[in-house]
Amino acid sequence: QVQVVESGGGLVQAGGSLRLSCAASGSIFSSNAMAWYRPVPGKQRELVAFITSDGRTVYADSVKGRFTIARDSAKSTVYLQMNSLKPEDTAVYYCNTYPRALGAWGQGTQVTVSS
Repeated sequence: QVQVVESGGGLVQAGGSLRLSCAASGSIFSSNAMAWYRPVPGKQRELVAFITSDGRTVYADSVKGRFTIARDSAKSTVYLQMNSLKPEDTAVYYCNTYPRALGAWGQGTQVTVSS
């Protein structure tokens, strides 16, 4: 089973940037799309972005043009570069496989954006 450890969150002012990292274990990292998720009211978690094993990316409309997802297969790590942050981006961010979460959910990393 894939286990993940998220890091890189913090407190930032609106307009600022953060880079999240997700270190994953398990062989399925290399053969699955990886994604970042965040909880929203009324849903367990929403998809923020995902990246396929061959590097194709898809973003939620709310973050398109501001966030960039990338992966380093040699390090089994997926990144989320977050620019032009808004207060509504405040959340705990989680990573896992996509479209189904095949791994155990990690602790997540808290992102707080002040106005």
